[in-house]
Amino acid sequence: MAKGKVITVAQQKGGAGKTTLAINLAVGLMRAGLRVAVLDTDPQGSLGRWFMTRREVLADPGLAFATASAWGVGYECEKLRGEADVVIVDTPPKADSDLRPALREADLVLIPVASSHVDLWATEGVLDLARRSGKPALIVLNRARARTRLGAEVAEAARALDAEVAPAQIANRVLYAQSLGEGMAALEAGASPAVRDEMAALVTLVRERVGI
Repeated sequence: MAKGKVITVAQQKGGAGKTTLAINLAVGLMRAGLRVAVLDTDPQGSLGRWFMTRREVLADPGLAFATASAWGVGYECEKLRGEADVVIVDTPPKADSDLRPALREADLVLIPVASSHVDLWATEGVLDLARRSGKPALIVLNRARARTRLGAEVAEAARALDAEVAPAQIANRVLYAQSLGEGMAALEAGASPAVRDEMAALVTLVRERVGI
């Protein structure tokens, strides 16, 4: 059996929506029929708290879960690759040696960027580390504000970073944050057609990039 692919979600700046993106992508891939595992390497443990809440509300969470510190990422990824089609790794908000193990394991690095120039500036460090590790990176405009001047400026500046920007943007919707506290993803919590469409587009793109 082929080993699973690893998708590392990374961003130097906190508050860019890493965990939200990781969770919704994981659930989107699961709903597409893939075996999915999530790995929490962020000491804040937000992904782990979400998973434990999910276990309380669902008899079957539908996902495998593990945690690891920086030095244990390689071991956990190797183990999870053998059990899942795809492993989603949530990382600490930093771009230094703690991030490198998660980048080394990655088949694709997703970098969420919120509608903020500050978020965009923070992206350059992660992009540099991904390039040094020889890993393909994909910028995802997260918490995007449609039809605003700032949103358009950030999107344009992201495309100027010499990195691929996902055409699928994740809008700034209350449902994304609200559903996490319920142990769910926005796709599952009374999702609107708009939520389903934007997540389906991202899931399709990620599957194409890693071949799953």
